[in-house]
Amino acid sequence: MLPNARAAFVCRIALVGPESCGKSFLAEKLAAHFNTVFVEEYGRTYCEKFGMDSTELDFAHVAGGQLYREDEMALEANKVLFCDTELLVTQIWSEIYFKGKCQPWIYWANHERKYTHFLLCAPDIPWVNDGLRKYEYARTWMFERLKEELECRNLPFTVIQGSFEERWTDALVAVELVMAAMQDRIG
Repeated sequence: MLPNARAAFVCRIALVGPESCGKSFLAEKLAAHFNTVFVEEYGRTYCEKFGMDSTELDFAHVAGGQLYREDEMALEANKVLFCDTELLVTQIWSEIYFKGKCQPWIYWANHERKYTHFLLCAPDIPWVNDGLRKYEYARTWMFERLKEELECRNLPFTVIQGSFEERWTDALVAVELVMAAMQDRIG
């Protein structure tokens, strides 16, 4: 199968949640376990390079960069691709920064991009201030906002919570179930 065609059949698992809830840790660990690749959060890379004084144009760059990286990594993925965040998170951060506003194309792309399953990470582990994170007080609100959006759009998700060991076990079980269901559909 041609690489671009194969990438279209990759199972995409998006890890979403508020700041400092273990998304990056899980994405990397799951990718290693399933012998595949993961997409790092482009927003973090962008902020490390250009700073945190965000404009609407910055959010457009972050959204575009995230999509580009996902498509590039899907070419390298081994059946499953783990995405450390996705455009729903970018959309909500834009709404926070710009009083409810987000560029229309980000809304559109957010609804058009399809993921096989979402792992929604709960903010029930200690906050880690890494110098870029600054919204510790908004973690519960962000979690509930993401959960509400996933439910309203009827998107498949599993809440990942508890200790790091419990998170790992629950994430692993969820992904294995998703992969088994995909295999059953293929035959």
